[in-house]
Amino acid sequence: MSFADFVHLRVHSAYSLSGGAIKPKQLVELARRQQMPAVAVTDTGNLFGAMEFSSYAKDAGIQPITGCLMSVTRPDEPEGPGMRPPPDQLVLLVQNEAGYRNLMKLTSDAFLGTEPGLIPQVSLSNLATHAEGLLALTGGVAGEIGRHLVENRPEAARISLDRLKGIFPGRLYVEIQRHGSPQENQIEEALIELAYATDLPLVATNDVFFSDEGMFAAHDALLCIAQGSYVDNPDRRRVTQEHRFKSAREMRELFRDLPEAIDNTLVIAQRCAFMPPARKPILPAFEDGADESTALREKAREGLELRLQVLGIEGDARKPYLERLEFELGVIIQMGFPGYFLIVSEFIQWAKQQTPPIPVGPGRGSGAGSVVAWALTITDLDPLRFGLLFERFLNPERV
Repeated sequence: MSFADFVHLRVHSAYSLSGGAIKPKQLVELARRQQMPAVAVTDTGNLFGAMEFSSYAKDAGIQPITGCLMSVTRPDEPEGPGMRPPPDQLVLLVQNEAGYRNLMKLTSDAFLGTEPGLIPQVSLSNLATHAEGLLALTGGVAGEIGRHLVENRPEAARISLDRLKGIFPGRLYVEIQRHGSPQENQIEEALIELAYATDLPLVATNDVFFSDEGMFAAHDALLCIAQGSYVDNPDRRRVTQEHRFKSAREMRELFRDLPEAIDNTLVIAQRCAFMPPARKPILPAFEDGADESTALREKAREGLELRLQVLGIEGDARKPYLERLEFELGVIIQMGFPGYFLIVSEFIQWAKQQTPPIPVGPGRGSGAGSVVAWALTITDLDPLRFGLLFERFLNPERV
């Protein structure tokens, strides 16, 4: 079977929340139909879809490339509240396991270390610390180099490119895009000259947000929803019909004067030979001096006693509660979930103990049918009073 001679390296799936409109399975099917040997997902600031996308790609015989469109804090940002400009963009692609771990670290740091209200971003120093195993694309017009060139500062662009070259030695590509925007046309010649002057390879990308021309209007409406705006608002964010999943033939024709930039998409695909490993769910061990089953039994029995005392339930009226508790404990322990109940109980109790308390719901869905959850204060609904069935929540015959 012959393969297409171009690979998309910059694709936003539906996990680019309120931005991308291609589901992972659909993306793999698009690549398969176009006979592309590989395809990348570079969602905005996150790796939410990496595992799902990789699994579909593997099953279809297509090489998955895990990546991310990372926001990087400007090194020259002004001081003072309200003065911080939007961050620059950089595409990061995973080469190996070290790169995958570093990209997970960077995306986590971006969400956890950014001030509230700002776009999650990382600093250049943090990027340099966790650059191993990652390939970088300069980000086009929205990257640091592109920004300097748009502002007619070629010397600053050269300094920035040299800095990125030092962070990603032998792993940096100058990204060229042709969506038809005036800014892309303005900086392209300078970008190419910089690449040649610094002995860096070029790579052609298309910033993909939707599948084909027929999805353009729907995707435009999605952007309106994300911005709380209207279709006819001239000042809102837009993309064009060029931001679709183009075929290899279209991309070859678009960059017929720069075939090396197309060829390098295949080189990058060959360099990114890693797939996130599939793992069963991992729960932390509950540490309380006893094994989880014993701890769950003790805490659930103590909790139920308190519940019954508060409600004034005595004598024979207690028997259905005690029997139900023991039955549920047997199922929970048999199915291997005692640690899960203990952990959930711990963080919900912590939330209720804060000053002021963090609101916690009384119980939702089938979980409200568990006496154990009620005894551990995970829920606040008496399942027996309302005739709620535990089997709808947990059942050995329906794992």
